[in-house]
Amino acid sequence: MSYSGPERRKHPRASGRFIVSYRILEEQDGIDVTQTKNISLGGMLLTTNRKLCAGTNLALEIRLPFDPNPIMLIGKVIDSKEITRDLIYDTRLQFIAVDDRHRDSILKTVDYYLKKGQ
Repeated sequence: MSYSGPERRKHPRASGRFIVSYRILEEQDGIDVTQTKNISLGGMLLTTNRKLCAGTNLALEIRLPFDPNPIMLIGKVIDSKEITRDLIYDTRLQFIAVDDRHRDSILKTVDYYLKKGQ
């Protein structure tokens, strides 16, 4: 079912599959690797192998095409919805800490993929 109401996002979101490693911010272990489904300057949608509670902060490391180094971010879980029972979850994140250099890399990536999709 797709959403047909008004767009409420502040930033355009581009579809794209980028490699992400993540862990719960307060934990030193438990790093997992996955990929994004889409990304914007304000956040991203990625698949996770477990349901994460809304409000959970994640340490993220993502590789984008316009930056040779991985980008380190902190994201807050907005929602985590089961897609495949006990196996795959779509998890929506809001970025809560992004420096200017990384913000520029995200913007370039989103702009590129939005133009590519047209």
